[in-house]
Amino acid sequence: MATSAAAQQISEQAVIDAQKAWGEGIVAIAKTHADGGDYAARATKHIKDRYAYGETNVMFKPTMAAENQFRATFEGALSYFIGQDGTEDKGFAISGWTNVRWENNGIYTNDASAMAMGNYYFTGPDGSETKVEFTFGYILVDGDLKINLHHSSLPYSPE
Repeated sequence: MATSAAAQQISEQAVIDAQKAWGEGIVAIAKTHADGGDYAARATKHIKDRYAYGETNVMFKPTMAAENQFRATFEGALSYFIGQDGTEDKGFAISGWTNVRWENNGIYTNDASAMAMGNYYFTGPDGSETKVEFTFGYILVDGDLKINLHHSSLPYSPE
């Protein structure tokens, strides 16, 4: 259940901590996959821990999605992160990422919600970084910061 604004206000540091935890979750899914472990279970935990599916509407527009651009359900998010046969989803979180680095352009907090926008950088297994633009929205759910808005895109390239 969403926490009332009077009960707790989201701090900028809480957003930074949530971003760090989200990035660590993506890296953990990739490592679990590389190690031959149950990466589907790890991704399920990541989504349940980080996103507000089941609590409120979640607006998720993943980076690498063209045919099914928006993921309003837990199942849609899981498909994006670990892949699903017969779809465009190849498994973003099982692509071997070793680190996620955040550069916030801004963080806005207001009562029991927050927004952040900037760039995050995904380090691949070869050490190269992929720059991705992001906007995240957060709400409090039982005292935990959960994502209710996630939009990612690759930077514009005129080529």
